[in-house]
Amino acid sequence: MTQPTPPSMTRMNPHHHEHATPCSTRSAGALFAGHALLPSGWARNVLLRWDESGRLHAVQAGAEPPQGVAHAPGPLLPAMPNLHSHAFQRAFAGLTEFRGQDQDSFWSWRDLMYRFAARITPESLEAIATWLYVEMLEAGYGSVCEFHYVHHDRSGRAYADDAELSLALLRAARRTGLAMTLLPVLYQSSGFGPRPPRSDQARFIRSTASMLSLLERLAPACQAQQAVLGLAPHSLRAVPADSLAEAVQGLTALAPGAPIHIHIAEQTQEVEDCLAFYGQRPVQWLLDHLPVDRRWCLVHATHMDAREYAGAAHSGAVAGICPTTEANLGDGIFDMRQWLAHGGAWGLGSDSHACVNAAEELLMLEYSQRLFLRQRNVLATTAQPQVGTALWLAAVQGGAQAAGRSCAGLAPGQQADFLSLDTEHPALNGLPVQALVSAHVFASQRTSAVHSLWVDGVLRVQAGRHALHDVAARDFVAARAKIAEFS
Repeated sequence: MTQPTPPSMTRMNPHHHEHATPCSTRSAGALFAGHALLPSGWARNVLLRWDESGRLHAVQAGAEPPQGVAHAPGPLLPAMPNLHSHAFQRAFAGLTEFRGQDQDSFWSWRDLMYRFAARITPESLEAIATWLYVEMLEAGYGSVCEFHYVHHDRSGRAYADDAELSLALLRAARRTGLAMTLLPVLYQSSGFGPRPPRSDQARFIRSTASMLSLLERLAPACQAQQAVLGLAPHSLRAVPADSLAEAVQGLTALAPGAPIHIHIAEQTQEVEDCLAFYGQRPVQWLLDHLPVDRRWCLVHATHMDAREYAGAAHSGAVAGICPTTEANLGDGIFDMRQWLAHGGAWGLGSDSHACVNAAEELLMLEYSQRLFLRQRNVLATTAQPQVGTALWLAAVQGGAQAAGRSCAGLAPGQQADFLSLDTEHPALNGLPVQALVSAHVFASQRTSAVHSLWVDGVLRVQAGRHALHDVAARDFVAARAKIAEFS
């Protein structure tokens, strides 16, 4: 599945080199693997070849190992796209796990998050994002969709360069080698009505014209590092109907294939408020009023009725599931069985980054379905009875579509984004290859079984570590110490 590249908002191709350094140089490359997980399943003796842009042009199973071609240190999997991230929230993971009122909820968590967001600076955002992106690479993610809504200074005034905070995120992605889909967020109101923004939302607020100007400002910066640029209307409660339509039309004029992501139906209160104002449930209203198609990612979409499940799946939109965040915030459980019955595509996001581990997100997703249905191995398929393998392949496909990036698996025409599992890890050692992904997902016990990871053919993680691990961790801790005060 090759995704179209927006014509004026081009995709990123980091450089190729033999070592996981932040300043690698690009060249064509090749790698031989004894086992590799292809879209059709496991294959033996697989030769991968990619061009100077990091795009695979040959994936040959049953090959003889060519002389001079490096051998992968273990079985290869496609790297996981991360379709939903709020980078700054990584720095307050763990700081909201206390009871602040009789019944804590998403909404009480949000108040704490706003207090934290008020203290973010361009320098701290870049430090936090750099460490987060190192963590993502080490945990099996090859790309990220950054849902970025902190635009202005603490008073709500634009920085001298209106794109300053967006550029900080782009620098973090370029420095670490993580492929980026940047999604500036349109945020205008505090609730359906529309209600005026709260004072603690001042950093997020933009007019539609201001957002379209920001996209034009960011387009050359994204093109320079070949990142995807799209748009994220925050939610139906935060963007009035006329502004939403205008923003989608404006983005389409700038780049017809650019991705569009939106938070939707995450909380039951949001559904009730939407019914009260629009007379429709949120997903149904969106389907009836906007040209929802394969460009769209419906983030969370937790609370849909049967009609919405069918309509959203048939639209071609991706469901953006963020299992550990949805559990952390008490959102509810997405009905994956109903979604898949309609052929719906889905992918994974780490969202608030209470967890940064692709395997753990899959574990939480499968376990939530087991608890919901009181069954086992719910998301295995006839074609892929190993539930871990079935989950991994589906999430890669849906994540690539949501990112607007050709990273849908180990196949010609896709980017050379892949990881090598560590078969010396106790959870994997001695197991047959067919069991390795499930062992990685369900048995690695909060340790990573990722040995190496490549993005666009560039080796970014080696022996489980990124070259920037120590310095990025140090800078992250220093940045968090300056802002993580909830007194």
